[in-house]
Amino acid sequence: MAAVTAGLAGGLVATIVMTAVMMVMGDGGPPPTAGLVAKFAGGDPANHAIPGMVLHLLYGVGAGAVFAVGVPLLGLSLGSFGVAIGLGFVYGIVLMIGGMAFWMRVVIGMEPDREMMVTFGTVHLVYGVVLGAFLGAGLLA
Repeated sequence: MAAVTAGLAGGLVATIVMTAVMMVMGDGGPPPTAGLVAKFAGGDPANHAIPGMVLHLLYGVGAGAVFAVGVPLLGLSLGSFGVAIGLGFVYGIVLMIGGMAFWMRVVIGMEPDREMMVTFGTVHLVYGVVLGAFLGAGLLA
């Protein structure tokens, strides 16, 4: 249970940092998750920016728990700060590829431009590194 709690907290912190970077790098438009909300609720994604951000926050918190529980199940340890950051970086890459290849293109049905993909990739790497650092620091251990 401690791993889940730490993962949820780490996911929250990492998502907040990721969102701040996304706001600095982004074009000021809604997050891709607003497109997912719009797909089911109807209308323009710009009209669903807040629900899209809430959904993104929930994804980030949940992904933190998956990481914290999943890494030990793979026989790896988050006990070393450097290893935890490295594993977080790899997790960020996995989330980036899954987001670009599956969520954005298949689920939402959007074709991101180069600038969006660079921003999307960068913020997911930031998420993974911050998540790894949080868990590697053992702040909730």
